[in-house]
Amino acid sequence: MGVVSYVRRLFSVDRRVLVLALARAMDSLGNSFLIVVLPLFIGDVIAGGATSGVTVGIGGFDVTLAESLAVGVVLSMFGFLNSFGQPFTGRWSDRTQKRRAFVLFGLGVLAVTNVAYAFAGTYLQLFVIRALQGFGVAFTVPATIALVNELATDDTRGNNMGVFNTFRLLGFGLGPIFAGGLVHSGPYFGGALTGYNAAFTIAAAGALLSFVLVTLLVEDPETVEADAGDDLSIAVLDHEREGKFLDPVFTLGVASLFMAIGIALLAAIESQVNARLDQTAFLFGIEFAAFVLAQVLLQAPIGDASDTYGRKPFVLGGLLLLAPATLAQGFVTEPWMMIVARFVQGIAGAAVFAPAMALAGDYARAGQSGTQLSVLTMAFGLGVAIGPLVSGALAAISYATPFVLGGALALLGAILVHTQVEDTVRDDDAPEAVAGD
Repeated sequence: MGVVSYVRRLFSVDRRVLVLALARAMDSLGNSFLIVVLPLFIGDVIAGGATSGVTVGIGGFDVTLAESLAVGVVLSMFGFLNSFGQPFTGRWSDRTQKRRAFVLFGLGVLAVTNVAYAFAGTYLQLFVIRALQGFGVAFTVPATIALVNELATDDTRGNNMGVFNTFRLLGFGLGPIFAGGLVHSGPYFGGALTGYNAAFTIAAAGALLSFVLVTLLVEDPETVEADAGDDLSIAVLDHEREGKFLDPVFTLGVASLFMAIGIALLAAIESQVNARLDQTAFLFGIEFAAFVLAQVLLQAPIGDASDTYGRKPFVLGGLLLLAPATLAQGFVTEPWMMIVARFVQGIAGAAVFAPAMALAGDYARAGQSGTQLSVLTMAFGLGVAIGPLVSGALAAISYATPFVLGGALALLGAILVHTQVEDTVRDDDAPEAVAGD
């Protein structure tokens, strides 16, 4: 296949998928802004620069939280609420078959709450706003992934998932690059707009632009409503396939959880990493970005290749590569080594994410994409929330301990996928959905 024909195939996805991918990129850009901006906002505005921590008024009593704990609670709570809500909203979208309405509702919540940050004056208000954002994202993510799945054919599903996730990562990766500078360069317009409010405005504008794009250019697939079934449960055990005991979609969700924990370990121990490698925060940012760069470069081509060569080999190979790449981060002694390890970890993540989503989409019964695929999106979100908590706790034992655990979890995920998941792409290059046979 020539380069031109390959590129044409890579991006010959349904127009609605491209719109959803662009909308998700704008949404992710705004959310990644907040990951950088909210810790600064809590320290400067909510805590007023106080070194004693953040004071929270609860039931007439004032409780003082350490600033790091206050930041961690807000950021992790968003992830937990978002993740645990996804199976319910995914199932609800399957019942109603109104995917677009769920996407629009979630984007509307994000747009409004991003504006609300500018009026937050207490930690409790900030907490409530962030909780509402987690609620909104729980509506958006399963419905969006279900739409991408249902707008694909069996032989383009991997390509669609890869292109979609590439755009999402572009938005998520670009946000932190500009967010800190935007805050510190303010105020703007003669003092009328603070740096924080400028960041909140851009985050709100991203969600609003996504809302407009989906409203104008995306419609629910016409064939889904007739295919919707009554059984919308999430299976854990498999009683039908001989020699298997776990449901394949659930197994892929567990593997995604383990992968996400491994890639999120670095976030909470920046100071320890910088001290060990004798480096600046700038180099840490490059190391963090190396993972995203590998994902952006490889998500789409790997997803496309999985349509031809099978989903399972990529998922399995990615998990096997993830194990040493994660483990190595606990033993590197130079910044360039960490950059290489993070880039290889990004390659592994790219090999797992799009093929796993496509494989779960192949297994999903007709009209039940929201329920089935929410298992993977929930698992990934939980892993991103759990990873920093795990590394923060285990780093007290030794610097390498969190990364040893991350490598072990990746190997366990590979074993589960190898033994419990069957591929859906056959030797004749004709993908075949095996669920519901």
